[in-house]
Amino acid sequence: MTAASDSPLRGSLLGIILHDVCEEIRLEQLRQILDAKRTMQVFKHPMPEYVRFANPPVVETLDLISLSSGERIQPQVKYYDYGVVSVLLELPLETDWQRVAGVAANWVPSAELEKIAEEVVRGRIQKIAPAMVRPNNHWLTEDYYVFLLNEVDGQPQGAELLKEYGPQIAQIVSGERMELAPAERDDLLQASLSYYPKDLIVIGWNAALIYDTRTGADPSMQILEYANSQLLEFRYYDELLTRELDSVYKSLKARAGMWKRWRMRREASRLNTVALEVTDLVERADTAIKFVSEMFSARLYRLAAAKVGVPEYKNLVNEKLKMSEGVYRFLIDEFHQSSGFVLELMVVIILIIELFFLFRGKG
Repeated sequence: MTAASDSPLRGSLLGIILHDVCEEIRLEQLRQILDAKRTMQVFKHPMPEYVRFANPPVVETLDLISLSSGERIQPQVKYYDYGVVSVLLELPLETDWQRVAGVAANWVPSAELEKIAEEVVRGRIQKIAPAMVRPNNHWLTEDYYVFLLNEVDGQPQGAELLKEYGPQIAQIVSGERMELAPAERDDLLQASLSYYPKDLIVIGWNAALIYDTRTGADPSMQILEYANSQLLEFRYYDELLTRELDSVYKSLKARAGMWKRWRMRREASRLNTVALEVTDLVERADTAIKFVSEMFSARLYRLAAAKVGVPEYKNLVNEKLKMSEGVYRFLIDEFHQSSGFVLELMVVIILIIELFFLFRGKG
């Protein structure tokens, strides 16, 4: 990944790899386990406490790990209260504009970094297990990559960098080796923001380029990580609701008879419980961070969320929650009809018995 010391581009390639490991992580308990402090600043400039994370993730820095290339990296792990564990892996980057697109195509995504991240998370699970609520047997994962440029020859302003090297930047955030068509390139470059004249962030669906100092870039990377953690959670809720609805539909097909419908209340109760739990978890993930009076961070979050697909998955989850509500009402109606039939039948049987004894007595 490195080139000569006079490389016109210097910075880092950061892999953000997230795993959905459980329904919830009790962060206060985890802080005691890891002896961690509450630290998290996610805005471009200092802001009041009320606009930070409602429940800041726990951050842990681990020992150095060696790559197959011989390079050594130091993983940083973040634990979110809604059950997501994120691993940040950072590699030094020294290259030039002619080769940077090839670097992006080779490393985005990176099977080696993703394997290391999974090993890191599995290595921490046993230690953090007491703070985990309802661990998942199957982990969903999301990965996102950030090309952080700290030094560019001439130190151009963000707008100048975008104008002069737009084709290369579009290749970086798309992970393409070949130059993109003008329309596609322009569409990708529209997803860009600057806070100061000498910084720039361009966001793609799988990678982003940030031109800034490391300190200045940290808040933007945290927001990108947060958006991807939301995407991961909404994917999980979508799969969970899909499984529950499929199970109910199969039960409906298998229980067509009147007597079998008597047991639909149990199906309805389970579906309603899952839907309520998902609604609560969605709200928690969706409101984990507030952007009160911090318009740049809010715009950056909305742009990042739109690019990685958060709104689409959120809409899918909301649609399935509506479907769950409709199915729940149907199941309850079916149960009430069955229970009404049974009650009527019992009344008829009681009347028959009374009539039988009545006429028997007269006889």
